[in-house]
Amino acid sequence: MALFFGSFNPIHNGHLAILRYLCLESSADEVRIVVSPESPFKAGNSLTADERLENVRKVIAASGLEVTVSDVEFHLEPPLYTINTLRYLQKSEPDCTHIMVIGGDNLASLERWKCGPEILEEFPVWVYPRPGYDSEALLRELKGRYRLRGVKILSNAKLYDISSTMIREGEAKGLDMSGYKPSGGTE
Repeated sequence: MALFFGSFNPIHNGHLAILRYLCLESSADEVRIVVSPESPFKAGNSLTADERLENVRKVIAASGLEVTVSDVEFHLEPPLYTINTLRYLQKSEPDCTHIMVIGGDNLASLERWKCGPEILEEFPVWVYPRPGYDSEALLRELKGRYRLRGVKILSNAKLYDISSTMIREGEAKGLDMSGYKPSGGTE
């Protein structure tokens, strides 16, 4: 099962492209989008956690993709760390292989995450390429420091130069960012 974590503030066309790739072109037998109510690396969400979760549900329903929207982190004790969620899911679903899907930008910062090295050693990780990040070089560096469970670069996936931060910043400047966001959400 491929698990795509994020705050999705807002969910955008790049997220949908990643989900489409996971559903149609990867070996994942199930794809689950895990909406995080908070992130230790992000502050000042313009939408509440519940609003973001509802937006994701609406966009996924309208997308036609076979993706499950998970609110598991809404029911876990804070502080919310990805390692705790992964371990909870593994304990709850012991017959399932949980694969964390991250962008190349997250691979670059994973060592700063709570128990980031343990994630790499305990769980398979698929890395979606991001412009400006050499995921292959990052992976070579990590292999020199950790016993990786299995990190796979999704090298044949198309690159998208879009982020939720870019959308929020554009909107704050009064720019029309609607072309980056899927229809089907509340915005």
